[in-house]
Amino acid sequence: MKKLICVLLVLVLALSCFAGCKEEPAAKPVETTPAPDTTPADTTPEVTEPEGLEYAEGTTLRMATGYNNAKTGLWFDADTAKDGITLSDGVTYHTGDLKPTWVEVEKLLGIKLTNQYQGNSATNEFKYWQDRLNEVDVVSVNLNAANEAGVDGKLVNIAEHLDKMPNFKAYLEANPIVRLSITGDTATGAIYVAPYFDGVNDIERMPLMRTDWVEKLLNGEGEFTATASDKLAAAVYTPYMPTSGKVAVDVVEADGKTVKTINKDYDAAGNIVAKMNEALAAGEVDGVAAVNMLRTYIDTAYAGYYGTNRADLFIGQNAAWDADELVALLRCVVANSATLNADGQKVQGIFSREDSNNQRRVDMYRFAGHLFGVRGLESRNNWIYVDTDGKVHDARQEVSTYEAMERMYAMTQEGLISSTFVQSLGEKTETMLANDIGFMHYDYNQTQTIYNDTKLQEGECYRAVMVPVARWYDGTNADGVYMRFTESWRSVKTDAWAISVAGVAGDENKLNAALAIFDFAYSPEGQILMSYGPEAFRSTETFLFNGAEMPKISEGCYNDLMTLTKGNYTNFARQYLGSTLAFAKSQAFEFQCTNAAGQLGAGYISNAIAAGTIKHPELGLPENMWYASMPTELGHTDDESTNISDLTSLGNENFGTAKNQGNIFVDQICKGYSIDGVTDAASAANMVANNWGGKVFLMLKQAAFDRQVAYYNELVK
Repeated sequence: MKKLICVLLVLVLALSCFAGCKEEPAAKPVETTPAPDTTPADTTPEVTEPEGLEYAEGTTLRMATGYNNAKTGLWFDADTAKDGITLSDGVTYHTGDLKPTWVEVEKLLGIKLTNQYQGNSATNEFKYWQDRLNEVDVVSVNLNAANEAGVDGKLVNIAEHLDKMPNFKAYLEANPIVRLSITGDTATGAIYVAPYFDGVNDIERMPLMRTDWVEKLLNGEGEFTATASDKLAAAVYTPYMPTSGKVAVDVVEADGKTVKTINKDYDAAGNIVAKMNEALAAGEVDGVAAVNMLRTYIDTAYAGYYGTNRADLFIGQNAAWDADELVALLRCVVANSATLNADGQKVQGIFSREDSNNQRRVDMYRFAGHLFGVRGLESRNNWIYVDTDGKVHDARQEVSTYEAMERMYAMTQEGLISSTFVQSLGEKTETMLANDIGFMHYDYNQTQTIYNDTKLQEGECYRAVMVPVARWYDGTNADGVYMRFTESWRSVKTDAWAISVAGVAGDENKLNAALAIFDFAYSPEGQILMSYGPEAFRSTETFLFNGAEMPKISEGCYNDLMTLTKGNYTNFARQYLGSTLAFAKSQAFEFQCTNAAGQLGAGYISNAIAAGTIKHPELGLPENMWYASMPTELGHTDDESTNISDLTSLGNENFGTAKNQGNIFVDQICKGYSIDGVTDAASAANMVANNWGGKVFLMLKQAAFDRQVAYYNELVK
């Protein structure tokens, strides 16, 4: 048996920036040079054997594990392998063959794996096996079901074996919120799963814009001119930001490191929304006039800081935009279709990845939270967060949440949110970009910026931009703090792998071999293997990734990825390499597969995070608990879980986030308040709290959270 020394890798978005939009080719294996005086790193460190995890060479484990379908298991399925698929390692794989990552696991750990995976999601896979766990040794499961089954004695309590698992133990010690998320029983400290991170401790979703449109409208000397433009709709949206005074904002300068404080000077420039609204109240305003109003505002409010590159307010490394400035920009965009769309089609403002899919539509209210400083709308656990009073709060019961949705509805009424979103017509990112009709949305960087290569023309660019400035009430100032904060921060996901008690019962070899896989996955080599696949798919060169030398992917691996999954890293890793199925996924591989424009935007954001100008939740227990990431699961008792499930009005009909479910936040953005008895933000919050069981829900969540914190404080004494 082979194992590794205990080292913790913290993997986040790269700090590097890579310029380019459509005129650049697809991002090939990263061409950055290693750090000075650094030779290419050996990505296969010496394997050492932890004490106590002995097992016989060739021990067999029955694996009912995968990601969520037959294509994303440990073995090749017929649809993926077809008549045989030859990868860049030179091996031809057939249906039923173990994927490269797991061939390597067998070799390194000296074990044998057999396939029991039924090709389901973690939830449904465990449902299939829960009454026949004697037939499997390792099984996919969601955290809630794992905790219930663990308490019932059906899953192995990994916490009892942590002293034999140095890598996994070190990982949990470094990330307290991770440990709390997977602690299934605070009375015993039991842990029933090895968690999955789809990236960890880094930003997840971000705003994306047609940056070439922003440049076309805002940059240059003199006034903006156009042969034709539309009239702005009647003003409905009113200022969110101040109308007088100054607001100081910290930005990162073009070097990606230097932090500079600039001011939004409302005394000098006024509030751009207020000024546009005044002009609209006095008469019609067309798209050309709106652009010139915004240009003048930027020059005055920022005292010429952006010069003729005014677009940098929104798209630069030193961007400082807020919700009001975005609304002004959206007004300019939708009123200038003739300039922005060569075919004369009507240009849309904010859209979603799939305008008829609720799973994607909910990103609209998540974005609202960032625009208007509302916590809980992108929480890792339901809609709950710890407020400055130290108590658990639920965004669905907060007046500020519904006020934010009112602002979004005002944007809808002005035509600034896509009509296809409002009407749920099924438009998607690729058609929005291919037809030059969509301006921006809020989503994942890698999967969306790939359309620069397939849907956009030369000179066009779609990429991530900085998160907005908003007023956040983090407790450091009674009047709130104007800052950038993202709640979209990666942590433990709800899917995981567990060890079946009945499967390994009486067999120390099986138990230790299963524990060895889990521990190996959190070792240095294990984390690389579970993201990149084996060495054959990596270059011998490295690149500097958040201060650590990480492997570059090989040219052959890159070509496979582009050919087989059109550049979709996650699909390629899961379907062909067998990596990114569980444990800790590094963003280093995905970053190398991101379009050049995507790398540029993500690099800007990463620089800002590193410089502290974008704040975010933490995976520890900070002194100011407002900044704590909510544990993904809270380890409820059976009675608590039953009571929560009985609160059906808080469920999928009103707050669903899956494809065919309903969501009242999305409904409010599209058509305003539509629930009987709800007429404003206060009555909406009251309805959820008092009529739909919100207060009971919070009481149960608070009890579970208090137990977890008390348990952890006792643990670290």
